[in-house]
Formats: sequence, C-alpha cells, structure tokens
Amino acid sequence: MLERLEMEAFLGLAVELHFGRTAERLHVTTGRVSQLIKKLERRVGAPLFERTNRSVRLTPLGHRLYDEVRPAYEEIQAAFARAVSSTRATVDTLRVGFMGAAAGQIAHQAGDMFPEREPGWRVRIREVQLFNALSRLREGEVDILILALPITEPDIVVGPVVFSERRMLAVPANHALARRESVTMEDLADVALVRVAGTPPGAWLSELWPDRTPQGRPIAPGPEIETFMEALQVVASGTGAVIVGEQVTRFYTRPGIAYVPLTGMPRLDRAPVWLKSHNSPAIRPFVATALESARLLYPAASGPDPARRQSGQADCAVAEPA
Repeated sequence: MLERLEMEAFLGLAVELHFGRTAERLHVTTGRVSQLIKKLERRVGAPLFERTNRSVRLTPLGHRLYDEVRPAYEEIQAAFARAVSSTRATVDTLRVGFMGAAAGQIAHQAGDMFPEREPGWRVRIREVQLFNALSRLREGEVDILILALPITEPDIVVGPVVFSERRMLAVPANHALARRESVTMEDLADVALVRVAGTPPGAWLSELWPDRTPQGRPIAPGPEIETFMEALQVVASGTGAVIVGEQVTRFYTRPGIAYVPLTGMPRLDRAPVWLKSHNSPAIRPFVATALESARLLYPAASGPDPARRQSGQADCAVAEPA
C-alpha cells in the first residue's frame, strides 16, 4: 500500500521536478524526499524519475503513475476537507503561522499532535513572510506565530525559545568571503545586506541588516525584499548578502550561494509569540506541544550541553519551558 508521505513526495516531485522545492513544500529535508522516492521506486520495480545533475524528469512509467494517482489523491483530500467542514460547528480552530522550514516542521508536527491533547481543537498552519508576519498577527489572521527573536513590541507576548541556531552569512558563491571558514561582524562592511521593504531602524529583525559594524564601518544597503526566497534570489544573483540561521544549510542549499558561519553575534532564537490581547485557551497548551515537537524533531540538540553547542555538533538547541 502506498503511504501518505510517499504519495505526497511523488506527486510533489512530479510537479516541482526539483528535490529542494519539493522538500520545502513538504517541510522535510531534501534527503528525506530522495529516500521516499527511492523506496517507492524499489516497490514499483522501475525508475519513476530520470535524474541528472541539471534536471529531474518523469519517466513514461512515472507519467502514467502520476496520471492515475493524482485524481485519487485529490478525491481523498476533498473528502477529508468535507469531513472537516462538517465538524466546524463543534471544533474550534487555532491558527498558527511560521516562518522558515525548521519552524514549519515544528508547527506542522505540533499541529498533528495537538488535537489528541486538546480535544475540540484543530490547528490550521500558515506560512508567513518577512514583510507581513507581525501584521498578520495584529490583524487577526493568525493566533500565534513561530518567529525569530528578538521581538520587543509591547503588545506581543514572547513564549519560550523552541530552538536556537548559529548565525550564518549567505553570500554569492563567487564572493571572496565565500572562501572563508568564518566571518565576523567587521566583514559585513565588504557586502551589501538585503533589507526588508519598509522596515525602519529598530524594527523586528532589523539586527539582521545593521548599517554599521561594531567599529563603525558603514555597511552598504542591498536590494529590498519581501520574502526569504526573494532574499536568496538576490544573493544567488550576486547583488547582496543576508544574515540567516544555520537551518538554511539543510533546507535551502542552491547553486550560487555559500553559507559561511558568522561569529561575534548571539545565536538566532525562535519562539512562539502572540498578542497580549488574545486570550485563547489553546495558546499555552499549543506552546507546550510545540516544545515537545521540537524535541522530537531535534533530539540530538535537546538538553543543556554547552560543550556540544560550542563544538557545533548540533545545529538547533531546544530550550526548556519558561
């Protein structure tokens, strides 16, 4: 029998024809997508995709399987949606937003776990973008967000850190800094850092695009972007650089971009946040579930182990509840 994740990996890759984009779509690693496809091909007994260093294409057998499986999958999804719709009168919905692949993994797994812990609630997961994340929270489109810190707005409650990661500098692969084992804050004077469109100094995440180094050297402003994928495209085009978390080396590898460890800055923490004025009884139970989800997804990074953190053995460190 075809497993759900195998089916979604196959259908996703058949549409995207790109392992990285399929992984982002499913909120898993590229390696996991490759494993699922290979497992499915072993069960079928023949290749479903033709792979080269430059392209991914469906084989004739893959085309036939896609044409036969897709309608059935869509019908299953539609049937499930109808079932969900029929229970909306008795089930409350918690709307959770996330930004970044790792936060997406945590949010989706917590969303799957939550109804078992809090009967009568379901979770709706939505990806948010750099330019509108906090506005979507304030406008009531989502109830809770899993975002990068710091967030100091007085109307927002910051929950416990669910994971923490080293900072990296994403630079064009042909840039001189790409050949370095690490870079410092002073090296930022040699790049143009992208900016989020319309973000004033001191706003959320403005520390990711400072205008001066610690010694006062000016840092050139790069192109303005609205989404993280736009930022990566700017870097790949050779016209800017961006400070990112270490998760990008797992989820967002692509030609034209090099990720170099950035020293001299604190780790990039991510935590659930919500409005002080929003008193949903599901928020704090969901935060506890998100912490549990983070530990399940990143078991090697959980627990207090300063030596491991300093040695870089773990790319995400899960915090204990506050």
